[in-house]
Amino acid sequence: MIISASRRTDIPAFYSDWLLGRLRAGYALTRNPMNPAQISRVPLSPDVVDCIVFWTKDPLPLLPRLPEIDRMGHRYYFQFTLTPYDLALEKNLRDKNAITETFIELSKRYPVLWRYDPIILNDRLNITYHAEQFTRLCEKLCRHTPQVTISFVIMYAKLKTPLIRHITESEMVELAGRFAEIAGPYGLPVKACCEKMDLTPYGIQRARCIDRTTIEALCGCNIAAPQDKNQRPGCGCLASVDIGVYNTCGNGCVYCYANHSAGSVAANMRRHNSAGELLLGEITLEEKIITREARSWQEEQLSLF
Repeated sequence: MIISASRRTDIPAFYSDWLLGRLRAGYALTRNPMNPAQISRVPLSPDVVDCIVFWTKDPLPLLPRLPEIDRMGHRYYFQFTLTPYDLALEKNLRDKNAITETFIELSKRYPVLWRYDPIILNDRLNITYHAEQFTRLCEKLCRHTPQVTISFVIMYAKLKTPLIRHITESEMVELAGRFAEIAGPYGLPVKACCEKMDLTPYGIQRARCIDRTTIEALCGCNIAAPQDKNQRPGCGCLASVDIGVYNTCGNGCVYCYANHSAGSVAANMRRHNSAGELLLGEITLEEKIITREARSWQEEQLSLF
């Protein structure tokens, strides 16, 4: 089993105490976001968890807890989003230079895959801006990550702000070509996450964020996990179990698809109990918990020769 922690919220940044408690307990409870009455008990023992994939914009609060997670025997890597945006778009993040240093320090001990996403265009953030900033970050990070994943902002109905505008296909093509050209000399393959448009002719590979190759390298064996059928079309990820909760991320990103509003996020974060079985809320006596069937996907050891 592969654990995603999490596409729905930034667990490393805001819920590292809760995560460590659940790993110590060997399980977490999760509500189905489509059916909140459906509660699953997700085993978190390293005997069945092949890998944990951490999604984060700032894992600093998790760093002191990683040695204990290592001693438990867990394997994991980071999908680390680092963009050049300021507080107008990412309202609650630390100084980006400090976050960059955290990225570099983390990469000295653990696999860290860089995400430059979503790409946003407006009057100030134009193609030239992105080319300059992407070059700067490639220079900083090329020795600390094996690849970079990009995506273009999705114009959800709730994104009614002059800070974000629609990106045309011709702009996507130009950006893809520029990014591939920039990253090439730094030895960074550029991959696109769930883009409907095929960008391979412009030097952009298809991303697999929960990636078989990365997980097999961590485990030292073949991983027989199937593709994830519950993601968007074009997603190449392996199947995983997400233990996060929507509408709980405190990063305050204007473009976020996972939050309803700043007010509802703040209210939910106040409800969080770091010692709870659920990331958010409590179980009532009337609710039924179903233990999720779990198994390791590890197969025979990979040959070293």
